[in-house]
Amino acid sequence: MSLYRNRYQIGLAILVLVLFVWAQNAVAAKFFVYQLPDGSRVISDRPIHKSTHKLVTSSRKAEGTGQVAAKRYKKRPKKLDKWDGLIVNVAQRHSVDIALIKAVIHTESYFDPKAESKAGAQGLMQLMPRTAQMYGVYNRKDPTANLEAGVKHLRYLLKKYPKDIKLALAAYNAGETAVYFYNGVPPYKETRNYVRKVLHYREFYRNVY
Repeated sequence: MSLYRNRYQIGLAILVLVLFVWAQNAVAAKFFVYQLPDGSRVISDRPIHKSTHKLVTSSRKAEGTGQVAAKRYKKRPKKLDKWDGLIVNVAQRHSVDIALIKAVIHTESYFDPKAESKAGAQGLMQLMPRTAQMYGVYNRKDPTANLEAGVKHLRYLLKKYPKDIKLALAAYNAGETAVYFYNGVPPYKETRNYVRKVLHYREFYRNVY
């Protein structure tokens, strides 16, 4: 009876130890790389439990996570084919870099004219009501009107911040007031990720027909 009890206690101790080590490893994982539906990847310092975020890898160390996250979108979106001609036309008329416009649309809506954010932005270039009103757009989900206004606004911001494209993109995402208040790219995680992604996709579209 004593022998049985000792074996039971030893087994229980081993089980507790295994569970403790597993828990420690789970807690110790501080860096998570997730892939989004558009093919881009993001690094997070905490678990994200969303259907839109697919876990690629997790690690206790930062080393290597950047390389994993960098392996992002590599294929030309099929949705782009439908709007390619229109984008080129508007870009040329307003003298704005075609690759930059595609990068903004990719990041904003992934070429979906019906896209709508929680903040109320709509369309290919995710126009907010006030921005749409500035450029005379009444139906923000009209691809032509949305693109025309979005490119005009982007051109305006590029001219306002001629020496720093990051400020122009930050203003497109967070607003000019935020850029002015912080005298630079606002310290918002969303805005900084936005700027980084747009610049990444600009290089991508410069190398894709």
